[in-house]
Amino acid sequence: MNFPSELKYTKDHEWVKVSGNEAVIGITDFAQRELGDIVYIDINTVGTEVSKEDVFGTVEAVKTVSDLFMPLTATVLEVNNDLNDNPELVNSDPYGKGWMVKVAITNVADVEGLLSADQYKELVGA
Repeated sequence: MNFPSELKYTKDHEWVKVSGNEAVIGITDFAQRELGDIVYIDINTVGTEVSKEDVFGTVEAVKTVSDLFMPLTATVLEVNNDLNDNPELVNSDPYGKGWMVKVAITNVADVEGLLSADQYKELVGA
């Protein structure tokens, strides 16, 4: 399993790549393996401020549907539209082409509460 050290993580299995006051968010390699083959992603929160730990969308796998939780209070700027036609990008490249949303961070202090790669590895028992 892959745990890039430059990313931050959540207990809900999202990853966050922070760049100034913006961030890119997706689900972790661990999460996509647990879900299995992803067939559909539903995110309809563009332009909306989503509070930390609130649902910003869903991921549908062959056997289940899982909520996506916002790791920090932020406004959704963009959704990865490539996932509409190719949701399997989340399985094949969760930290690259499989990103979910780009956001404008409302509360930069929320970043401090995110997990490091080592803390996340410990959480998932890797």
